[in-house]
Amino acid sequence: MGRLVPAVTRALDILELFLDGDGTLSAPDIVRKLQLPRTTVHELVTTLAARKYVVPVAGQPGRYRLGVRPYQLGARYAEHLDLAAEGQQVARSVAETCDETVHVAILEDTDVIYIAKVDSTHAVRMVSAAGRRLPAHCTSVGKMLLASLPEQELAARFPDGAELTAMTPNSITDPAVLRETLAEIRTRGVAVESRESNPDVSCVAAPVRDRTGQVVAALSISVPMIRWSDERLDELEQLAVKGAADLSERLGHRSMA
Repeated sequence: MGRLVPAVTRALDILELFLDGDGTLSAPDIVRKLQLPRTTVHELVTTLAARKYVVPVAGQPGRYRLGVRPYQLGARYAEHLDLAAEGQQVARSVAETCDETVHVAILEDTDVIYIAKVDSTHAVRMVSAAGRRLPAHCTSVGKMLLASLPEQELAARFPDGAELTAMTPNSITDPAVLRETLAEIRTRGVAVESRESNPDVSCVAAPVRDRTGQVVAALSISVPMIRWSDERLDELEQLAVKGAADLSERLGHRSMA
């Protein structure tokens, strides 16, 4: 990496300050937060305003908010986002960390469609593949995505009395049991599948959000039962959550945590 340019770094630091609070700042606010000289802040803010990166707040002299230029840059970035491509990159990074199979999937009706997959270096037979559909209620990614649906929409997809497809003896086949499971997932923030789509494999999944905060995909880590344990589950949950958060950030989501 080459040498960083201090003036550019300071200008970007100023822009990033607008991401917090009510989105408005005065020059004294910036001086205080960044510990920069007043003359430096004045010059930088004047330049940013001239280029429409910040604009004065109407009725509040001396205060600024973000201008149209950052929005235009963000919109252009969003135009070129590819969930599958971004998901494949993040899945590869997660897989390199844990050496297990990592998936990214989206929801369509009552199925999940896998849009990215990176295999473990271990020889493991998986029922999943990029582009393949599986019943959402049988997978951790699917249950994570179903848990994000409004109750009314969930009931329409899985009405009372419907018999759900079983992929293994552990698959959920009762809509009432599925709803109870999804309620637990909403509370925990992660979904776990215990040999429900593959009798030899368990999985853990976390939600992927877009810039609006909507859940648009889920990322999972699949592990053969010979390498599965309660201790490993804690580790994999944290890794899945981090991977999903990394992918969410690529999609423009900004965590409020």
